[in-house]
Amino acid sequence: MTKRHFINHYLDFWLFNKNSIVPIYLNYFLFMNNSRITTIIIFCFLLAYGQTYSQMADEPRLTKMEVAVFKPAKQEATEENVKKLKIPQGFKIEKFAEDLGNARMITVHENGNIYVTARDEGKVILLKDSNGDGKADDKQVVSELKDVHGLSIQDNKLYMVTIKEIYSADIKEDGKLGQLQKLVDDLPDGGQHPNRTIAFGPDNKMYVSVGSTCNACEEPNPEHATMLRFNADGSGKEIYARGLRNTVGFVFHPQTQELWGMDHNSDWLGNDEDQEDLNKIEEGKHYGWPFVYDDGKKMPHREPEDKDHDEFIKETTFPILMYQAHSAPMAMAFYNGAQFPQEYRQDAFVAMRGSWNRENPTGYKVVRIKYENNEPQEFEDFITGFLLEDGRSHFGRLAGLAIHTDGSLLFTDDANGVLYRVSYQGN
Repeated sequence: MTKRHFINHYLDFWLFNKNSIVPIYLNYFLFMNNSRITTIIIFCFLLAYGQTYSQMADEPRLTKMEVAVFKPAKQEATEENVKKLKIPQGFKIEKFAEDLGNARMITVHENGNIYVTARDEGKVILLKDSNGDGKADDKQVVSELKDVHGLSIQDNKLYMVTIKEIYSADIKEDGKLGQLQKLVDDLPDGGQHPNRTIAFGPDNKMYVSVGSTCNACEEPNPEHATMLRFNADGSGKEIYARGLRNTVGFVFHPQTQELWGMDHNSDWLGNDEDQEDLNKIEEGKHYGWPFVYDDGKKMPHREPEDKDHDEFIKETTFPILMYQAHSAPMAMAFYNGAQFPQEYRQDAFVAMRGSWNRENPTGYKVVRIKYENNEPQEFEDFITGFLLEDGRSHFGRLAGLAIHTDGSLLFTDDANGVLYRVSYQGN
Protein backbone atom coordinates (compact mmCIF):
# COMPACT_ATOMS: atom_id res chain seq x y z
CA MET A 1 0.00 0.00 0.00
CA THR A 2 1.41 3.36 -0.96
CA LYS A 3 1.89 6.30 1.37
CA ARG A 4 -0.91 8.10 -0.47
CA HIS A 5 -3.30 5.19 0.10
CA PHE A 6 -2.35 5.07 3.77
CA ILE A 7 -3.13 8.77 4.19
CA ASN A 8 -6.43 8.42 2.31
CA HIS A 9 -7.57 5.50 4.48
CA TYR A 10 -6.48 7.22 7.70
CA LEU A 11 -8.13 10.55 6.87
CA ASP A 12 -11.27 8.83 5.63
CA PHE A 13 -11.58 6.86 8.85
CA TRP A 14 -11.01 9.99 10.92
CA LEU A 15 -13.49 12.11 8.95
CA PHE A 16 -16.05 9.32 9.11
CA ASN A 17 -15.92 9.67 12.90
CA LYS A 18 -14.89 13.32 13.11
CA ASN A 19 -17.31 14.12 15.93
CA SER A 20 -16.62 10.98 17.91
CA ILE A 21 -14.05 10.03 20.50
CA VAL A 22 -11.85 7.75 18.41
CA PRO A 23 -8.70 6.31 19.96
CA ILE A 24 -6.80 4.88 17.02
CA TYR A 25 -3.46 3.20 17.57
CA LEU A 26 -1.58 2.75 14.31
CA ASN A 27 2.01 1.71 13.89
CA TYR A 28 2.98 3.59 10.76
CA PHE A 29 6.24 1.76 10.33
CA LEU A 30 4.51 -1.63 10.30
CA PHE A 31 1.82 -0.36 7.97
CA MET A 32 4.35 0.89 5.43
CA ASN A 33 6.62 -2.12 5.90
CA ASN A 34 7.19 -4.17 2.74
CA SER A 35 7.49 -7.48 4.60
CA ARG A 36 5.55 -10.40 3.20
CA ILE A 37 2.73 -10.09 5.69
CA THR A 38 1.51 -6.84 7.20
CA THR A 39 -1.19 -7.09 9.85
CA ILE A 40 -2.54 -4.30 12.02
CA ILE A 41 -5.44 -4.71 14.39
CA ILE A 42 -7.17 -1.44 15.17
CA PHE A 43 -9.51 -1.22 18.18
CA CYS A 44 -12.00 1.58 17.65
CA PHE A 45 -14.44 2.95 20.17
CA LEU A 46 -16.92 5.36 18.58
CA LEU A 47 -19.13 7.63 20.73
CA ALA A 48 -22.29 9.45 19.61
CA TYR A 49 -21.64 12.44 17.42
CA GLY A 50 -23.12 15.71 16.29
CA GLN A 51 -22.06 19.00 14.78
CA THR A 52 -23.13 20.53 18.11
CA TYR A 53 -24.66 19.09 21.25
CA SER A 54 -28.05 20.34 20.09
CA GLN A 55 -27.83 18.06 17.03
CA MET A 56 -26.97 14.91 18.97
CA ALA A 57 -29.39 12.00 19.32
CA ASP A 58 -31.63 11.93 22.39
CA GLU A 59 -29.74 8.92 23.71
CA PRO A 60 -25.96 8.42 23.60
CA ARG A 61 -24.73 5.61 21.39
CA LEU A 62 -21.60 3.56 21.80
CA THR A 63 -20.30 1.50 18.90
CA LYS A 64 -17.43 -0.93 19.42
CA MET A 65 -15.72 -2.84 16.69
CA GLU A 66 -12.51 -4.61 15.85
CA VAL A 67 -11.03 -3.72 12.48
CA ALA A 68 -8.15 -5.42 10.72
CA VAL A 69 -5.90 -4.28 7.91
CA PHE A 70 -4.36 -7.33 6.30
CA LYS A 71 -2.54 -7.43 2.97
CA PRO A 72 -1.54 -10.88 1.68
CA ALA A 73 1.85 -10.95 0.00
CA LYS A 74 1.87 -11.10 -3.80
CA GLN A 75 3.30 -14.11 -5.60
CA GLU A 76 3.87 -14.51 -9.31
CA ALA A 77 1.32 -16.25 -11.53
CA THR A 78 3.61 -19.19 -12.25
CA GLU A 79 2.36 -22.27 -14.05
CA GLU A 80 2.73 -24.13 -10.76
CA ASN A 81 0.42 -21.67 -9.04
CA VAL A 82 -2.10 -21.65 -11.89
CA LYS A 83 -2.36 -25.42 -11.59
CA LYS A 84 -3.57 -24.95 -8.00
CA LEU A 85 -6.71 -23.12 -9.12
CA LYS A 86 -9.96 -24.94 -8.39
CA ILE A 87 -12.76 -24.95 -10.94
CA PRO A 88 -15.83 -27.17 -11.51
CA GLN A 89 -15.35 -30.48 -13.28
CA GLY A 90 -15.23 -30.26 -17.06
CA PHE A 91 -13.81 -26.73 -17.14
CA LYS A 92 -10.30 -25.69 -18.05
CA ILE A 93 -8.49 -22.50 -17.07
CA GLU A 94 -5.37 -21.21 -18.79
CA LYS A 95 -3.55 -17.98 -19.51
CA PHE A 96 -4.80 -16.21 -22.62
CA ALA A 97 -2.30 -13.34 -22.41
CA GLU A 98 0.44 -12.10 -20.07
CA ASP A 99 2.50 -8.96 -19.48
CA LEU A 100 -0.55 -6.69 -19.68
CA GLY A 101 0.46 -4.39 -16.84
CA ASN A 102 -2.35 -3.24 -14.57
CA ALA A 103 -4.95 -5.16 -16.58
CA ARG A 104 -8.43 -4.02 -15.62
CA MET A 105 -11.63 -3.97 -17.70
CA ILE A 106 -12.39 -6.08 -20.79
CA THR A 107 -14.76 -5.80 -23.71
CA VAL A 108 -15.12 -8.15 -26.69
CA HIS A 109 -15.91 -7.20 -30.28
CA GLU A 110 -18.34 -9.34 -32.26
CA ASN A 111 -15.37 -10.54 -34.38
CA GLY A 112 -13.65 -11.94 -31.26
CA ASN A 113 -11.08 -9.19 -30.78
CA ILE A 114 -10.52 -8.33 -27.13
CA TYR A 115 -9.81 -4.89 -25.69
CA VAL A 116 -8.26 -4.52 -22.24
CA THR A 117 -7.44 -1.40 -20.24
CA ALA A 118 -4.13 -1.11 -18.42
CA ARG A 119 -5.15 1.68 -16.06
CA ASP A 120 -1.83 2.53 -14.41
CA GLU A 121 -0.06 2.56 -17.75
CA GLY A 122 -2.88 4.54 -19.41
CA LYS A 123 -3.24 2.11 -22.31
CA VAL A 124 -5.95 0.28 -24.22
CA ILE A 125 -4.59 -3.03 -25.51
CA LEU A 126 -5.96 -5.05 -28.44
CA LEU A 127 -5.60 -8.84 -28.20
CA LYS A 128 -6.22 -11.25 -31.06
CA ASP A 129 -6.30 -15.04 -31.25
CA SER A 130 -5.80 -15.51 -34.98
CA ASN A 131 -5.51 -19.30 -35.00
CA GLY A 132 -8.19 -20.03 -32.42
CA ASP A 133 -5.97 -21.94 -30.02
CA GLY A 134 -7.21 -20.06 -26.95
CA LYS A 135 -4.13 -17.86 -26.59
CA ALA A 136 -3.42 -14.34 -27.82
CA ASP A 137 -0.96 -14.27 -30.70
CA ASP A 138 -1.20 -10.53 -31.41
CA LYS A 139 -0.98 -7.78 -28.81
CA GLN A 140 -0.85 -4.08 -29.59
CA VAL A 141 -1.61 -0.78 -27.89
CA VAL A 142 -4.40 0.99 -29.77
CA SER A 143 -4.91 4.02 -27.52
CA GLU A 144 -3.19 5.89 -24.72
CA LEU A 145 -5.32 7.78 -22.21
CA LYS A 146 -4.32 8.66 -18.66
CA ASP A 147 -6.31 6.62 -16.10
CA VAL A 148 -8.38 4.86 -18.75
CA HIS A 149 -10.55 2.20 -17.13
CA GLY A 150 -14.05 1.30 -18.36
CA LEU A 151 -14.74 0.05 -21.90
CA SER A 152 -17.83 -0.64 -23.97
CA ILE A 153 -18.55 -1.28 -27.66
CA GLN A 154 -21.62 0.19 -29.35
CA ASP A 155 -22.32 0.58 -33.09
CA ASN A 156 -18.75 -0.46 -33.91
CA LYS A 157 -17.30 2.28 -31.72
CA LEU A 158 -15.11 1.71 -28.70
CA TYR A 159 -16.13 3.87 -25.73
CA MET A 160 -13.45 4.55 -23.11
CA VAL A 161 -13.86 6.30 -19.78
CA THR A 162 -11.19 7.92 -17.60
CA ILE A 163 -11.72 9.66 -14.27
CA LYS A 164 -13.37 12.75 -15.74
CA GLU A 165 -13.72 12.06 -19.46
CA ILE A 166 -15.51 9.77 -21.91
CA TYR A 167 -14.08 9.14 -25.39
CA SER A 168 -15.20 7.17 -28.41
CA ALA A 169 -13.40 6.01 -31.53
CA ASP A 170 -14.42 4.04 -34.61
CA ILE A 171 -13.13 0.48 -34.70
CA LYS A 172 -11.30 -0.23 -37.95
CA GLU A 173 -11.40 -3.54 -39.77
CA ASP A 174 -8.01 -4.53 -38.34
CA GLY A 175 -9.13 -3.72 -34.80
CA LYS A 176 -7.20 -0.49 -34.50
CA LEU A 177 -9.00 2.72 -33.62
CA GLY A 178 -9.83 5.81 -35.57
CA GLN A 179 -9.46 9.31 -34.21
CA LEU A 180 -10.53 9.81 -30.62
CA GLN A 181 -13.56 11.96 -30.00
CA LYS A 182 -14.06 13.47 -26.54
CA LEU A 183 -17.73 13.20 -25.59
CA VAL A 184 -17.69 14.21 -21.91
CA ASP A 185 -15.12 16.14 -19.89
CA ASP A 186 -16.92 16.93 -16.64
CA LEU A 187 -17.35 13.68 -14.74
CA PRO A 188 -16.87 14.21 -10.97
CA ASP A 189 -13.42 14.13 -9.38
CA GLY A 190 -11.97 10.75 -8.46
CA GLY A 191 -11.19 10.64 -4.74
CA GLN A 192 -11.13 7.20 -3.15
CA HIS A 193 -13.01 5.52 -6.02
CA PRO A 194 -11.83 6.97 -9.35
CA ASN A 195 -12.36 3.91 -11.55
CA ARG A 196 -15.31 4.61 -13.85
CA THR A 197 -17.09 1.86 -15.74
CA ILE A 198 -19.43 2.15 -18.70
CA ALA A 199 -22.10 0.13 -20.51
CA PHE A 200 -24.90 0.70 -22.99
CA GLY A 201 -28.47 -0.15 -22.11
CA PRO A 202 -31.35 -1.47 -24.20
CA ASP A 203 -32.41 2.17 -24.61
CA ASN A 204 -29.12 2.78 -26.49
CA LYS A 205 -28.07 5.16 -23.75
CA MET A 206 -24.72 5.22 -22.01
CA TYR A 207 -24.57 4.29 -18.32
CA VAL A 208 -21.56 5.33 -16.26
CA SER A 209 -20.86 4.35 -12.68
CA VAL A 210 -19.29 7.08 -10.52
CA GLY A 211 -18.03 5.94 -7.12
CA SER A 212 -17.81 7.92 -3.90
CA THR A 213 -14.80 10.03 -2.97
CA CYS A 214 -14.68 8.55 0.52
CA ASN A 215 -15.61 5.64 2.73
CA ALA A 216 -18.76 7.15 4.23
CA CYS A 217 -19.43 10.86 3.91
CA GLU A 218 -21.97 13.28 2.54
CA GLU A 219 -20.74 14.17 -0.94
CA PRO A 220 -20.74 17.86 -1.96
CA ASN A 221 -21.18 16.79 -5.59
CA PRO A 222 -24.53 14.99 -6.07
CA GLU A 223 -23.08 13.02 -9.00
CA HIS A 224 -20.77 11.03 -6.74
CA ALA A 225 -21.94 7.57 -5.62
CA THR A 226 -24.39 7.36 -8.51
CA MET A 227 -25.19 5.73 -11.78
CA LEU A 228 -25.21 8.41 -14.48
CA ARG A 229 -26.96 8.15 -17.84
CA PHE A 230 -26.09 9.92 -21.10
CA ASN A 231 -27.12 9.90 -24.71
CA ALA A 232 -24.62 8.05 -26.89
CA ASP A 233 -23.04 11.36 -27.97
CA GLY A 234 -22.42 12.42 -24.36
CA SER A 235 -25.33 14.83 -24.11
CA GLY A 236 -28.33 14.67 -21.79
CA LYS A 237 -26.51 13.78 -18.58
CA GLU A 238 -28.81 12.73 -15.73
CA ILE A 239 -28.56 10.89 -12.43
CA TYR A 240 -30.20 7.49 -12.93
CA ALA A 241 -29.77 6.11 -9.38
CA ARG A 242 -28.15 7.26 -6.11
CA GLY A 243 -26.64 5.84 -2.95
CA LEU A 244 -24.30 3.44 -4.78
CA ARG A 245 -20.92 3.66 -3.07
CA ASN A 246 -18.90 2.08 -5.87
CA THR A 247 -20.71 -0.12 -8.39
CA VAL A 248 -17.80 -1.10 -10.64
CA GLY A 249 -19.60 -4.13 -12.07
CA PHE A 250 -23.02 -3.68 -13.65
CA VAL A 251 -24.78 -5.30 -16.58
CA PHE A 252 -28.20 -5.56 -18.21
CA HIS A 253 -30.01 -8.88 -17.99
CA PRO A 254 -30.13 -10.46 -21.47
CA GLN A 255 -33.85 -11.33 -21.19
CA THR A 256 -35.52 -8.87 -18.84
CA GLN A 257 -33.20 -5.95 -19.74
CA GLU A 258 -33.08 -5.04 -16.04
CA LEU A 259 -29.91 -3.41 -14.74
CA TRP A 260 -28.03 -5.42 -12.11
CA GLY A 261 -24.89 -4.32 -10.28
CA MET A 262 -22.54 -5.32 -7.46
CA ASP A 263 -21.73 -2.51 -5.05
CA HIS A 264 -18.53 -2.19 -3.00
CA ASN A 265 -19.63 -1.32 0.48
CA SER A 266 -18.09 0.55 3.39
CA ASP A 267 -14.89 -0.31 5.23
CA TRP A 268 -14.04 0.05 8.94
CA LEU A 269 -17.19 -1.68 10.26
CA GLY A 270 -15.53 -4.97 11.18
CA ASN A 271 -14.62 -8.23 9.50
CA ASP A 272 -18.15 -9.08 8.39
CA GLU A 273 -19.81 -5.71 7.78
CA ASP A 274 -20.73 -3.91 5.54
CA GLN A 275 -21.66 -6.74 3.13
CA GLU A 276 -21.31 -6.37 -0.63
CA ASP A 277 -24.63 -5.79 -2.40
CA LEU A 278 -26.25 -7.25 -5.48
CA ASN A 279 -28.74 -4.57 -6.51
CA LYS A 280 -31.44 -4.35 -9.11
CA ILE A 281 -30.68 -0.77 -10.14
CA GLU A 282 -33.79 1.16 -11.09
CA GLU A 283 -34.30 4.74 -12.17
CA GLY A 284 -34.86 7.22 -9.35
CA LYS A 285 -34.06 4.79 -6.53
CA HIS A 286 -31.68 5.42 -3.62
CA TYR A 287 -29.62 2.47 -2.38
CA GLY A 288 -28.71 3.77 1.06
CA TRP A 289 -25.11 4.91 1.11
CA PRO A 290 -23.84 6.64 3.24
CA PHE A 291 -26.64 6.39 5.81
CA VAL A 292 -27.99 2.85 5.44
CA TYR A 293 -26.26 -0.45 4.74
CA ASP A 294 -27.10 -4.12 4.31
CA ASP A 295 -30.85 -4.68 4.59
CA GLY A 296 -31.71 -1.60 6.62
CA LYS A 297 -28.97 -1.10 9.22
CA LYS A 298 -28.10 2.43 10.27
CA MET A 299 -24.57 3.55 9.47
CA PRO A 300 -22.89 4.33 12.82
CA HIS A 301 -22.47 8.06 13.40
CA ARG A 302 -23.75 9.05 10.00
CA GLU A 303 -27.26 10.44 9.92
CA PRO A 304 -29.10 12.33 7.18
CA GLU A 305 -29.47 16.04 7.89
CA ASP A 306 -32.80 16.63 6.17
CA LYS A 307 -34.85 13.77 7.59
CA ASP A 308 -35.12 11.19 10.34
CA HIS A 309 -32.88 8.13 9.96
CA ASP A 310 -35.84 5.75 10.17
CA GLU A 311 -37.66 7.74 7.50
CA PHE A 312 -34.60 7.51 5.25
CA ILE A 313 -34.50 3.74 5.72
CA LYS A 314 -38.10 3.49 4.50
CA GLU A 315 -37.09 5.31 1.31
CA THR A 316 -34.04 3.10 0.70
CA THR A 317 -34.01 0.27 -1.83
CA PHE A 318 -32.38 -2.77 -0.24
CA PRO A 319 -30.12 -5.27 -2.02
CA ILE A 320 -31.60 -8.44 -3.52
CA LEU A 321 -28.66 -10.54 -2.29
CA MET A 322 -25.64 -9.80 -0.11
CA TYR A 323 -22.13 -11.26 -0.16
CA GLN A 324 -19.23 -11.49 2.28
CA ALA A 325 -18.01 -8.04 3.33
CA HIS A 326 -14.73 -6.72 1.87
CA SER A 327 -14.67 -9.17 -1.06
CA ALA A 328 -14.45 -6.18 -3.46
CA PRO A 329 -16.69 -7.12 -6.41
CA MET A 330 -15.43 -5.85 -9.74
CA ALA A 331 -16.69 -6.66 -13.24
CA MET A 332 -19.93 -8.60 -13.72
CA ALA A 333 -21.31 -10.40 -16.77
CA PHE A 334 -24.28 -12.60 -17.60
CA TYR A 335 -23.42 -15.82 -19.37
CA ASN A 336 -24.96 -15.53 -22.83
CA GLY A 337 -22.70 -17.99 -24.62
CA ALA A 338 -23.33 -21.50 -25.89
CA GLN A 339 -20.18 -23.29 -24.72
CA PHE A 340 -20.96 -23.84 -21.01
CA PRO A 341 -23.60 -26.36 -19.91
CA GLN A 342 -27.24 -25.30 -20.08
CA GLU A 343 -27.44 -24.78 -16.32
CA TYR A 344 -25.10 -21.78 -16.63
CA ARG A 345 -27.19 -19.92 -19.21
CA GLN A 346 -28.44 -16.55 -17.93
CA ASP A 347 -26.45 -16.91 -14.70
CA ALA A 348 -23.98 -14.16 -13.84
CA PHE A 349 -20.29 -14.18 -12.99
CA VAL A 350 -18.47 -11.64 -10.82
CA ALA A 351 -14.73 -11.05 -10.34
CA MET A 352 -13.89 -10.54 -6.66
CA ARG A 353 -10.67 -8.57 -6.31
CA GLY A 354 -10.12 -9.38 -2.64
CA SER A 355 -9.97 -7.76 0.77
CA TRP A 356 -7.53 -5.56 2.64
CA ASN A 357 -9.84 -4.58 5.54
CA ARG A 358 -10.44 -8.04 7.01
CA GLU A 359 -8.38 -10.21 9.36
CA ASN A 360 -8.92 -13.36 7.30
CA PRO A 361 -8.77 -12.41 3.63
CA THR A 362 -11.77 -12.98 1.40
CA GLY A 363 -12.46 -12.56 -2.30
CA TYR A 364 -9.63 -13.30 -4.75
CA LYS A 365 -11.99 -15.48 -6.78
CA VAL A 366 -14.66 -15.64 -9.48
CA VAL A 367 -18.18 -16.32 -8.21
CA ARG A 368 -21.32 -17.42 -9.99
CA ILE A 369 -24.73 -15.92 -9.24
CA LYS A 370 -27.42 -18.50 -9.89
CA TYR A 371 -30.57 -17.06 -11.44
CA GLU A 372 -33.94 -18.79 -11.54
CA ASN A 373 -36.87 -17.31 -13.45
CA ASN A 374 -34.67 -14.26 -14.05
CA GLU A 375 -34.19 -13.64 -10.32
CA PRO A 376 -30.93 -14.21 -8.39
CA GLN A 377 -31.02 -17.05 -5.87
CA GLU A 378 -27.54 -17.50 -4.43
CA PHE A 379 -23.79 -17.03 -4.85
CA GLU A 380 -21.54 -19.97 -5.58
CA ASP A 381 -17.75 -20.19 -5.93
CA PHE A 382 -16.67 -20.80 -9.50
CA ILE A 383 -12.88 -20.27 -9.47
CA THR A 384 -10.87 -20.30 -6.25
CA GLY A 385 -7.25 -20.91 -5.34
CA PHE A 386 -5.68 -17.49 -5.89
CA LEU A 387 -5.08 -17.32 -2.13
CA LEU A 388 -2.10 -19.39 -0.99
CA GLU A 389 -0.52 -20.34 2.33
CA ASP A 390 -3.83 -20.22 4.21
CA GLY A 391 -4.45 -16.72 2.93
CA ARG A 392 -1.02 -15.32 3.74
CA SER A 393 -0.25 -14.72 0.05
CA HIS A 394 -2.01 -14.47 -3.31
CA PHE A 395 -1.16 -14.57 -7.01
CA GLY A 396 -4.12 -12.69 -8.41
CA ARG A 397 -6.36 -9.70 -7.75
CA LEU A 398 -9.21 -10.04 -10.20
CA ALA A 399 -10.77 -7.09 -12.02
CA GLY A 400 -12.23 -7.37 -15.53
CA LEU A 401 -14.56 -10.11 -16.72
CA ALA A 402 -16.36 -10.75 -20.01
CA ILE A 403 -17.86 -13.52 -22.12
CA HIS A 404 -16.04 -14.18 -25.40
CA THR A 405 -17.84 -14.78 -28.68
CA ASP A 406 -16.74 -18.44 -28.55
CA GLY A 407 -18.53 -18.84 -25.20
CA SER A 408 -15.45 -18.90 -23.01
CA LEU A 409 -15.12 -16.73 -19.90
CA LEU A 410 -12.34 -14.15 -19.72
CA PHE A 411 -11.07 -12.35 -16.63
CA THR A 412 -8.06 -10.25 -15.69
CA ASP A 413 -5.62 -10.18 -12.80
CA ASP A 414 -4.40 -6.61 -12.36
CA ALA A 415 -1.58 -7.55 -9.97
CA ASN A 416 0.32 -9.85 -12.35
CA GLY A 417 -1.00 -8.54 -15.66
CA VAL A 418 -2.63 -11.78 -16.78
CA LEU A 419 -5.82 -12.40 -18.76
CA TYR A 420 -7.25 -15.86 -18.09
CA ARG A 421 -9.55 -17.91 -20.31
CA VAL A 422 -12.02 -20.47 -18.95
CA SER A 423 -13.42 -23.01 -21.40
CA TYR A 424 -15.68 -26.02 -21.06
CA GLN A 425 -14.13 -29.31 -22.17
CA GLY A 426 -16.93 -31.68 -21.16
CA ASN A 427 -17.04 -34.37 -18.51
